[in-house]
Amino acid sequence: MLYFAYGSNLHQKQMKRRCKNSKYIGCYTLKNFKLSFRNYYLGGGVADIEKKQNSFVLGAIYKITKGDEKKLDVYENYPVTYIKKYFTLNGTKVMYYYMPKKTKHFPPSKRYLNIIIQGYKDCGYRDSFIFISKNKKIKVK
Repeated sequence: MLYFAYGSNLHQKQMKRRCKNSKYIGCYTLKNFKLSFRNYYLGGGVADIEKKQNSFVLGAIYKITKGDEKKLDVYENYPVTYIKKYFTLNGTKVMYYYMPKKTKHFPPSKRYLNIIIQGYKDCGYRDSFIFISKNKKIKVK
């Protein structure tokens, strides 16, 4: 199965610890969505995506096994915090996690944000911005 990762699951070492059989395929830009942080947990908001025309989310595509998917389900608190949604990429179904309950926005903790920034670097993203609130953005260098 293919999995679209965003947020902390972009961090390739962390993803490999969570899902030992996962294989990084490459970076991918999900169009007409934006990254947001909500659902206060461990000192800050956690990553979610929401539909927004003319926006995009930088992420990664992984190939995962059913066992990996079960581990991710536990980590992502599926189906309580996140549910699964799908899109098609070159004729193949790709799964991603999505918060159906859109709670208040919270900025991410510094630790969580650093994990995401490292994930962007792992995927080769440079000179990109992570928007953490309506008026604040962090540049990935």
